[in-house]
Amino acid sequence: MKKNYLFLLLLFGASVVSAQSWEPLFNGKNLNGWEKLNGKAEYKVMDGVIVGISKMGTPNTFLATKKRYGDFILEFDFKVDDGLNSGVQLRSESKKDYQKGRVHGYQFEIDPSKRAWSGGIYDEARRNWLYPLTQNPAAQTAFKNNEWNKARIEAVGNSIATWINGVPCANIWDDMTPVGFIALQVHSIGNAADEGKTVSWKDIRICTTDVERYQTAQKAPEINVITNTISPDEAKEGWMLLWDGKTSEGWRGAKLNSFPENGWKMEDGILKVMKSSGAESANGGDIVTTKKYKNFILKVDFKITEGANSGVKYFVNPDMNKGAGSAIGCEFQILDDDKHPDAKLGVKGNRKLGALYDLIPVPTDKPFNKKDFNTAMIVVKDHHVEHWLNGVKLIEYTRQNEMWDALVAYSKYKDWPDFGNAESGNILLQDHGDEVWFKNVKIKEL
Repeated sequence: MKKNYLFLLLLFGASVVSAQSWEPLFNGKNLNGWEKLNGKAEYKVMDGVIVGISKMGTPNTFLATKKRYGDFILEFDFKVDDGLNSGVQLRSESKKDYQKGRVHGYQFEIDPSKRAWSGGIYDEARRNWLYPLTQNPAAQTAFKNNEWNKARIEAVGNSIATWINGVPCANIWDDMTPVGFIALQVHSIGNAADEGKTVSWKDIRICTTDVERYQTAQKAPEINVITNTISPDEAKEGWMLLWDGKTSEGWRGAKLNSFPENGWKMEDGILKVMKSSGAESANGGDIVTTKKYKNFILKVDFKITEGANSGVKYFVNPDMNKGAGSAIGCEFQILDDDKHPDAKLGVKGNRKLGALYDLIPVPTDKPFNKKDFNTAMIVVKDHHVEHWLNGVKLIEYTRQNEMWDALVAYSKYKDWPDFGNAESGNILLQDHGDEVWFKNVKIKEL
């Protein structure tokens, strides 16, 4: 009986696997069904392999499918020479009215450099990185240099997930482009020594039938790219929007019973603190949540203007400071380190971007993009606190102990009673008189 049961189990499993319908995208002989776009790098078919050859003096070159795809599972093997960067486009487009036909859209990254972001998701010629592997460091060893690697991409609805050699790499939730072509990239090069190097693909196949049935259960941690929304996975994990992207619901002025009538603007899904004198809380004033929080993970996307100063505070007691200036609480500093004078004050950089303001400094090599949105994350679990920036942990500390109290005693907060030791408090976005933009303000209570 046991042998018969095992036979039936294996037979059933084989039938499920074989039921998945795969279609070859490359016939192993020629490039029928494909077309070259944008650049002048060469693509050849050699021994059943598509080989892309790097060339100086040309922009990124793409070999694109003539057919467009929406929901699919794509698998292929790839190999790349050291020194090159490459990728595979999916749900991508080339339109005359967009940068004169430049290919743009989602890209499965191929990166043999020490950075090791192969399998990450880049938005070519559009929004740049959507899922760098700083978000999933465990995947950085999945790619094998100078060897054939197996890739898998699942694009189903708003979900796009990637794997290399069976290791989950990236996972986004986005709705910008639901349908587009698939394309192989030969990246432009700036070093003549890299001319003639190659990137190769083989065994390229796609499934477009009943794809939801064949989705892989184990994925990388998800990043929701759709502004001011909670994805289904986020909802299951307990995430909630702290700002709904449209109204002041859940927020008020730190020194008001309602939301400020001026100094803050909500526009196109962005919450803006407006430029004024550069002074603390002297225009619209700080805003705080109407609810207090104890243990949580807080995420805030922010973008600074030149020379700007602001911050995200937690364990705030709005009643502690009734006078001029900002409400009192622990602060994730937001600052233009290059242009704002506060960056040079304090001790060893403890007033720079990402620092626990005036208390704990940050590393100098933090990942920050001054021209775009960045993600601040604050993790609080009882006495333990962490500051993260764009997926990289900057600092961690423990409060409510003698070392914490000694640290506070040598800071600007020394005169505020029991600073930073509250069990819970409000969350605050700071008005420091400079224009700073916020979006995707989310919290998960622990």
